[in-house]
Amino acid sequence: MSDSDPSGNGPLDGCLVIELSHALAGPHAAMMLGDLGARVIKIETPGHGDEARGWGPPFVGPDQTPESTYFLSCNRNKESVTADLKTEQGRELLTRLLRQADVLVENFRPGVLERLGFPLQQMREANPQLVVLSVSGFGHDGPHGGRAGYDQIAQGEAGLMSLTGEPGAPVKVGTPVADLLAGVFGVTAVLAALLERHTTQRGQVVRTSLLSSVVGLHSFQGTSWTIAGQEPSATGNQHPAIAPYGLFHCSDGDLQLAAGSDRLWRAVAAITGLDPADPRYATNADRVRHRTDLAAALDAVFARDTVDAWIERLDAAGVPVGRVRTVAEVYSWEQTRQQGLLIDVDHSTLGTITLPGPPWRFETGGRSRHNAPPTLGQHTTSVRAWLDQADPPAPHP
Repeated sequence: MSDSDPSGNGPLDGCLVIELSHALAGPHAAMMLGDLGARVIKIETPGHGDEARGWGPPFVGPDQTPESTYFLSCNRNKESVTADLKTEQGRELLTRLLRQADVLVENFRPGVLERLGFPLQQMREANPQLVVLSVSGFGHDGPHGGRAGYDQIAQGEAGLMSLTGEPGAPVKVGTPVADLLAGVFGVTAVLAALLERHTTQRGQVVRTSLLSSVVGLHSFQGTSWTIAGQEPSATGNQHPAIAPYGLFHCSDGDLQLAAGSDRLWRAVAAITGLDPADPRYATNADRVRHRTDLAAALDAVFARDTVDAWIERLDAAGVPVGRVRTVAEVYSWEQTRQQGLLIDVDHSTLGTITLPGPPWRFETGGRSRHNAPPTLGQHTTSVRAWLDQADPPAPHP
C-alpha cells in the first residue's frame, strides 16, 4: 500500500481489496474502501452474481440486461470478475489474487470460507500481511453464531425495532441500518489494522456482525438499561430524554426542533408565547416528564402559521430547526449537491447515471473521479491479464 497519494485517487491508492461478499453489508464496506481510493476486485458467481443484482424493482436499462438500483447503490468503484470458487480454476484464481491483496472482505456464514478451501491459516501462509474483514449475521461464535443474518431480522433481534415507532408498534428503520453500519464499523477496524500493519508487518482478522452493529448503535438507550436498570421503549417522534425535541405540526406541514438546553427552551417559549417558568416545564427533566402536554401546547401554537414562517423565527433565535423532506426533495436540494453528495458516473450499459456520493470530503488528495458499478463479469478478462503480469500462474506438472 502506498504511503502517499500523488495521483489524486484517494488516500488508499495502491491498496488492493478482494471482495467475496454479496447483498449489502460486505459490498458497502468494500465500496467505502473503493471510495477511499483502493482498487476493489469483486468476485461473483458466474451466471447470476451478487444476489442484490436481482433485488427490485426498480430495475433500469434494457429488458434483456436490467440493472438493479439496489445493486447500483453499493458497488461503485469496483471491478467484477466471475469465478466459481467450487472449482479448481476458481480457487486458483482467488489464491493468486490473495497473494497480491491488502484486504479481503467476506460475508459468508461462519465456516463457509473454510469449506471452500480457504481456512485462515492457509490464507496467512499465502499472504502474511493480508487484512481480513469478516462480516456475519450474529457473530462468528456463541450459540447463534451460525445463523443467517438479514437487516430486518437483526434490527428486531438487537432491540432497535422496540425503540422505533409508536409505543407498542415496533417499526424497522427505513434504511437497512444494520447492514450499513456493519460495513462502516468493519471499515473503521480495517483502517486501524492497515495502520497497525506498518508496525507489525503482519495482517489482522477483523470480525463484525449485524447484531454488533445495532447494539453498537444503542448509545444512551443501552446505558439506560445497563446502568439505571430502566428499559427504554419507543417514544414516536419525541425524544426520550430531551424536551422539546421532535416533530411538530404547522398549518401546512411538519417541522422539527431540538431545544437541547434551558437557554434554547427559553427561546422557544419566548417565540411561541409559552411560559418558560411553568412548573411542568421549568427543567429538562420536568419537560420530559410532561412531554405529551408540552407537545400538544406547541402543536396548538405552530398550527397558527406555516412551516416556513416558524423556521424563520426559530432559526433567527438560534434554535435548531428543520423541515421533513422527502427523498426526492433531498436530492433536488442545492445543499445536498454542494456537499458532494451526488456524483455522476458513466455506466457501460446505462450511460451517465447519478449516484449518492461518499459522505466525506478531503481537503486534499480525495478521490476526484468515481467509476460506475460494474456489469457482471465486466472485468474478468482485464483482471486476469493484469494478474498474469503481476503473478504468473504456476506451471502445471
